Amino acid sequence: MNRPLALAVAALLVAALATPAAAATTEPDDGGTGGLDYPRGGEGPAGSETAFTLQDPGIAESSGIAPSMLHEGVWWTHNDSGPIEPEVYAVDENGETLATVTLAVRLRDWEAITVTEGADGTPEVLVGDIGDNFGGSWPNVSVYRFAEPETLVDATVEPEEITLVYADGGRDAESMMVDPRDGRLYVVSKEFSGGVYAAPEELDPAGVNTLERIDSAPLFATDAAFSPDGERYVIRTYWGANVYDATDGVPGTALGSFELPESTQGESIAFTPDGTALMAGTEGVGAPVWRVPLPDRYLSGEPAETDAEPTETESGSASDSGSGRAGAMPFILGGVGVAVLVIGGIVLLARRG
Repeated sequence: MNRPLALAVAALLVAALATPAAAATTEPDDGGTGGLDYPRGGEGPAGSETAFTLQDPGIAESSGIAPSMLHEGVWWTHNDSGPIEPEVYAVDENGETLATVTLAVRLRDWEAITVTEGADGTPEVLVGDIGDNFGGSWPNVSVYRFAEPETLVDATVEPEEITLVYADGGRDAESMMVDPRDGRLYVVSKEFSGGVYAAPEELDPAGVNTLERIDSAPLFATDAAFSPDGERYVIRTYWGANVYDATDGVPGTALGSFELPESTQGESIAFTPDGTALMAGTEGVGAPVWRVPLPDRYLSGEPAETDAEPTETESGSASDSGSGRAGAMPFILGGVGVAVLVIGGIVLLARRG
């Protein structure tokens, strides 16, 4: 085989090998030239409005949000990753920071936060260091747990670290939620074939806790949350919200999906304390947090058609194991196309040889 032909075959082989890898790790970017663009949402359900705007310039990548259980009108949030401090922030209904709590830990990739009742009845804040921008290369991930402060003042705390591993190998995840009925923790992976993972019924801070996949998840899940009574949970994506009936437990039944208000990079979701609306946030300095009323049918638990045209993966039920595969189909077909080109090139070169 002559040198130019050999180089051509090498190039085709490199393309074939690179395409599946790119399909497995590509994430939506900011829509710039050459990037993978994605829908950013719409207006949201009727009555959606900006609840407040984050005023603290130090909150540049709000990646999770959760209502306080001790302080009415207060919300907890945190930054994502990068050269930032391991801090969580208590903000009021005007978006002003009331307190900054520093965790005496190493921040790797914080992606989620929730406040739940501990075993002794004391409210606890859980921060999920569950992100993995390397596609699941970390051998384990962590959740940091500490008692919610009774007084909102700047402080440093030493949280309890809970180590988690996936039963089926490392995953990138941005979503974490805790069922208020039994305290069970769930993590939702952010992949083309994402999944809902359940932690053990009781977490062991002294050991390793294995996450078991129990269901499929929508494409590019960026946060999740339970309603205050535990009968509903929501998984958000960059552009929409998927609501599930968990009356009989998780994974439950899909009730439908709808668009969230358009945002730059929507990464946080939480139920309001009364359970009738969602709070949806986005990254960026001075980012808005929207209050999104839940349509009545999501509160009644009556399945119906989606309010807006969803993506292929968002239209599936909670138990539809093929939802992630549908979203990955363009990449699969692209890989097949490249493979055909490679085989064709090799056959042609063989004939010439």
